[in-house]
Amino acid sequence: MNKNYYAILMAGGVGSRFWPVSTGDFPKQFHDMLGTGDTLIQKTFNRLANLIPKENIFILTNERYNDLVFEQLPDVTKRQVVLEPAMRNTAPCILYAALKIQKENEDAVMIVAPSDHWIEDENAFTQNVQQAFDFCSQNDALMTLGITPTFPNTGYGYIEYDNSNMVTERNQSIKKVNQFREKPDYQTAKEFIAQGNFLWNAGIFMWSAKSVVAAFTTNQPKLFQLFEQGIDVYNTDFEDDFIRDNYSKSENISVDYAIMEKSKNVYVIPATFDWNDLGTWGSLYDKLDKDESNNAVVNAKTLTEDASGNMIRTKSDKVVVVDGLQDYIIVDKDEVLLIFPKTKEQDIKTVLQKVKAKFGEHYG
Repeated sequence: MNKNYYAILMAGGVGSRFWPVSTGDFPKQFHDMLGTGDTLIQKTFNRLANLIPKENIFILTNERYNDLVFEQLPDVTKRQVVLEPAMRNTAPCILYAALKIQKENEDAVMIVAPSDHWIEDENAFTQNVQQAFDFCSQNDALMTLGITPTFPNTGYGYIEYDNSNMVTERNQSIKKVNQFREKPDYQTAKEFIAQGNFLWNAGIFMWSAKSVVAAFTTNQPKLFQLFEQGIDVYNTDFEDDFIRDNYSKSENISVDYAIMEKSKNVYVIPATFDWNDLGTWGSLYDKLDKDESNNAVVNAKTLTEDASGNMIRTKSDKVVVVDGLQDYIIVDKDEVLLIFPKTKEQDIKTVLQKVKAKFGEHYG
C-alpha cells in the first residue's frame, strides 16, 4: 500500500436523530445500526483500509469517546486517535489533523470520511478514491465525492458542477465545481435535478496535505494561525497541553463554509456507488431488507397484524407484537421505548430535549 495515503475518519458526532439508541455517551457510529455484526465505525475503518495503510487512518473524535474507539478498533494506536476537547464543527478538527499529518509526511494525500455512512459497493468506492488521490497527487486540488440524486431531496446540500467540458481527457469523470448550494426547498430541488449537473454533497473530501493547509492559510487565516502555533509540539508529548489550552478558541465552522465554498480549485467526482448518510431512522429503514409487510426489523422477533412500513429495532431476540400501525419508528433501548411517526422523524431531536428536561440528562 502507498505510505503517502492517509485518512481522517470523522467520529465525533452525537447522532441525536437516532435516539434512543444513539446517545451523547454512546453515539450511533459505535452501534451496529444495520444488524450486520459490525458497528458503523468498524465498517468505515475496514472500507478505508482497502486502500489506505491501517496505521495511516486517523480517528478524529471527541475526547469523551476515546475509550469507545480503542474498544472497537483495538489495532489502532494512540498516535492515530485525534481528540477534540470541545465541540467545534468540522473545520478546526480537519485543519488540526491535516497539520499533524503534514508534519509527519509532507507528501501525504488524504480522504476525510464520516464514520456513519452506508456504502454498499466498496470496490467502486475504493476506485473513486484512488482516482481522486491520483489527481490530488499531481494537482493543487480540493476534491469531493458527489452523489447522483435519485429524487428531489431537501435534506442535503447540493454541488453544482461545470458540465461544459472535462478536466482532462484522462480524467473525464472529474468535474470542476461551480458552487455549493444550500439545502433547497422541494421545487428548487426538482429544478436542480432537471438541470442534470447537480449532485448531493456527501461530505467526503480528498486533497493533499499541502493543498488543504494552503486553503486554510488563504481563506481562514485566524484559524490557521491558531493551530499553526502548535506545529512544533504536534506529534510530541506536549501536543495534548497545547490543544487543551487552544482548541476551544477556534471558530465553530464547517469545512464547507471555511474553505470549500471560498476556493477556486474545487473538483467533484460523481460517485459510482450507492450511498446513504444514515442520518435518520427513515434513512436506515430505506436501506434494510423488509419483511412481507414492508417492515424493517433489526434484532427483534416480530408478530405483525395490519402493520406495514414500520422501522422496528430492539435488543436481540426480543418479541415485538405490532397491530394496526403504519409507518412508525418503534425502538426499544434500555429505559426508553420510542413509538413515533416516520413522517415526524426530524422532530426526534426536539423530543430528546424535552425528555431530558423532564426526566433527566442521563436519558439522552
